[in-house]
Amino acid sequence: MDKKKAVDDTEPGPTPSWPVDRFGFIKPEQGSSPDGISKSTSVHERERERDERRLRKWRKMIGVGGSDWKHYVRRNPHVVKRRIRKGIPDRLRGLVWQLISGSRDLLLMNPGVYETLVIYETSASELEIIRDISRTFPSHIFFQQRHGPGQRSLYNVLKAYSVYDRDVGYVQGMGFLAGLLLLYMSEEDAFWLLVALLKGAVHAPMEGLYQAGLPLVQQYLYQFEKLVLEHMPKLGQHFIEEMINPSMYASQWFITVFSYSFPFHLTVRVWDVFLYEGIKVVFQVGLALLRFCHDELVKLPFEKLLHAFRNFPEEATDPDVLLPLAFTFKVSSHLEELEKEYQKRLEGSNASTSTKRSQPLKLKTMSRIASRAFGNSTNNSEK
Repeated sequence: MDKKKAVDDTEPGPTPSWPVDRFGFIKPEQGSSPDGISKSTSVHERERERDERRLRKWRKMIGVGGSDWKHYVRRNPHVVKRRIRKGIPDRLRGLVWQLISGSRDLLLMNPGVYETLVIYETSASELEIIRDISRTFPSHIFFQQRHGPGQRSLYNVLKAYSVYDRDVGYVQGMGFLAGLLLLYMSEEDAFWLLVALLKGAVHAPMEGLYQAGLPLVQQYLYQFEKLVLEHMPKLGQHFIEEMINPSMYASQWFITVFSYSFPFHLTVRVWDVFLYEGIKVVFQVGLALLRFCHDELVKLPFEKLLHAFRNFPEEATDPDVLLPLAFTFKVSSHLEELEKEYQKRLEGSNASTSTKRSQPLKLKTMSRIASRAFGNSTNNSEK
């Protein structure tokens, strides 16, 4: 019992008095709106009325506590897909994310497992997790207080997962996934959703994004580079000429599913679709960002390209503009072809002696890619 108390207790601290946006992030001093766009009272009122109408539709669709969800999805899959793409009401987002990810079923099938992992197990990653916690959404009120409830919950979820899957353990970047989930659900719910994602309860497993050598990151970057060349050949060729490769800008898009350096109102809309449709949406959103900025990017030299990747214009990160553009990219079948192509290349490389000798260098290179992904970008809570 004392051990549990040590995990759950929080140190008292002053209640923050800073103005926050509708998601709980501290507002910039210039007093911009929650989405970074100045809006009139009449516009906010129209949005409120629209949101209430959507909320009523969603409540009718999912039923009490999600009791009607599976039945509705079977009967009306196209309606569900369309509504998810338009955005899940924020008040229902946590529940719906659990329903569409398969994590609710995992939770019900594993009673008491999370508590055991948190209280009675130890992790080799504990110090690393503690070091990174303060870097996760630092301007959100839930994570502001040092050793406060938010940071403790984040520590518990990450520690539990590092014990649950010791092959993966903990890798920088996982904190943004867990932190995002904790803004919408309890510790235990967030843990099982993390498990559902990494172990592939509904879609392809994502654990390869965090395993030694980041094998899935390498595959996704290969696929993404090919897609850029296919859909935007002029830009793709410009990147080659300027020696720009996707590891310089897109690694954290995949590792955190746009939860690290993008405005939060875009992040949650991407996650709505990602949890329902899978990883293809990360490719689609990435392509849409490049397409939106295409005419400017093709003119920029190496250094200015790197700066542009860290500073997309505000209009480019408006979900009501970016997501419809993203959905115009039909990538599913080509992603499958590119995965097979990448695996063949990988098998050929692994068969050669020279590649075996260079494997330690490859691991170091991917480690640098992971560090670079989180070293130079601005956290989305600060945008």
